[in-house]
Amino acid sequence: MPGLPALCLRPRDVRRGAVLTLVFLAAVGAGACTGSWDRAASGPSAAPAALVAATESAAGQPGPRAPVRAPREAATADRDAVARAAAEAVAEGKSAKSAAQDVVSRSGDRWAAVYDQGEYEAFADDLDGQWTGVGLWAGRRRDGRIEVDRVQPGSPAARAGMRAGDRLLSIDGQGVTGLGVAEVVSLLRGEAGTPVQLKLTRAGADLTETVRREKLRSEPVTVRELPGGITVIKVASFTRGSGDLVRSAVRAAPAGGGVMLDLRGNTGGLVTEAVTAASAFLDGGLVATYDVRGAQRALYAAPGGDTARPLVALIDGGTMSAAELVTGALQDRGRAVVVGTRSFGKGAVQMPTELPDGSVAELTVGTYRTPAGRSLDGTGITPDLAAADRVEERARTVLSGIGVGP
Repeated sequence: MPGLPALCLRPRDVRRGAVLTLVFLAAVGAGACTGSWDRAASGPSAAPAALVAATESAAGQPGPRAPVRAPREAATADRDAVARAAAEAVAEGKSAKSAAQDVVSRSGDRWAAVYDQGEYEAFADDLDGQWTGVGLWAGRRRDGRIEVDRVQPGSPAARAGMRAGDRLLSIDGQGVTGLGVAEVVSLLRGEAGTPVQLKLTRAGADLTETVRREKLRSEPVTVRELPGGITVIKVASFTRGSGDLVRSAVRAAPAGGGVMLDLRGNTGGLVTEAVTAASAFLDGGLVATYDVRGAQRALYAAPGGDTARPLVALIDGGTMSAAELVTGALQDRGRAVVVGTRSFGKGAVQMPTELPDGSVAELTVGTYRTPAGRSLDGTGITPDLAAADRVEERARTVLSGIGVGP
């Protein structure tokens, strides 16, 4: 699907030129894929720790419900000003990345980010659902603390006994408290097989663990069956191929059964994959609209999706960007009942710009809207049925109300 933005995840190589830039067009979601880069991860799109973005990814604010913010137009950094500052820095023998970051920080563009070559190239692996890291998701709290949110089973971090709730103090001797998520993730990243020393604190006791980075893979889509013919399709991130996995899961679901589409904690991914996933439940029609510096575009579902099977979408405060795009489309078009807590509210579109030294600036260029015209940036999606706990149980009640289940 040419001309589509990538939500949170980045194009494989912006340096391939204008054509590829136009193909991917934009990355919607820098932060958490990342939210406002309030979470880091060493895995894919909201994945475990290493670079923040999809793999080693960032996520939304901690907690089941993101703060409600009044809708507003996203602030943008001036692309020409960023490029000019970077060029001047290179001419003076200074860092283009630092100069660009300075302009971005003063612009008020809360979703923009600047990456060096190595950081940006690492995003290519994210698109395929793989990354090099230690296998932990870390979140930055409001006071600057970095805490472990989740540990990938079987990863180096898991084998070392790390667990959710541990506070990360330093990486290879460098303190991380107060650092930006991208900085934390870049410290966690490295070559497979290289050691990294992590100092943590747990229940008042300091711990030091040395682990070796590994090539890790995510399972973006997992499927399980509940009694009564209910199929739970969990989409962790919209990495490459995840949309087709959702469609295959829907086709394989028991006839006459219902589906729970679990998007909780999904921080986004590729817009093409998100549209493909939405298409599994729609027979064509509008999925979302978005703008790029004032030019309006539209995203449409492919025809032939399952429009009859009862569907509940599960969301929470970690549901972001591309995952919100899918939820908003299904909700607006009356295709799904949404259960859970308010989603994060990441609806800004970023476009990558290469700087003179090979670093890349992703700057906000617009916002996307649901089929009903709602902008979700700063507001998120309000569920049809609010549920902060026992969410699956509530969803089963909804499905049973329409004749699905025991």
